[in-house]
Amino acid sequence: MSTDFASYIAGLPRILASANTLFRSADGRVLLVEPNYRDDGTWTLPGGTIESDRGESPRQGARRETVEEIGLDVAPGALIAVDWVTGPGRPPLSLYLYDGGVLTEQRLGAIRLQTEELDSWRLVAPDDLDGYLYPSAARRIRAGLAALLAGTGPAELVNGRPADAAADAADGALPN
Repeated sequence: MSTDFASYIAGLPRILASANTLFRSADGRVLLVEPNYRDDGTWTLPGGTIESDRGESPRQGARRETVEEIGLDVAPGALIAVDWVTGPGRPPLSLYLYDGGVLTEQRLGAIRLQTEELDSWRLVAPDDLDGYLYPSAARRIRAGLAALLAGTGPAELVNGRPADAAADAADGALPN
């Protein structure tokens, strides 16, 4: 790589990338995990940072993180949402949300948590997600579920809101 090109690449804006998998129970509840590294008590979906510097794709990252965090090796299904997530003190995050399908009672019983990062898991009704998640994450999950059930393809989001609504915001920035 030439010095000029390396300098050019080094000067480009940076973003973070993350991938999550949305698992559901037969009655439509969503599988959430409780991280032990968050001080605010919020929960999340199985998933995490995409190791793009090692050549990992979003789909590969979602699968790896699912195996690491809950011990289930499940190939991610359809991409159901892509969310551009902004936040203070960090670069923007491009988040990919994949359908993990419906887990049987047997598969739910096979969950083995990565205790270095997670304390517990539970199934939560979509209407109750706000009590567990950051607002943008609850919106993202509901948008992904809606896209999945409607068969409309991935929802394009900004901080969990439809991207077209975000573009219409007067200041261009929406709270998480």
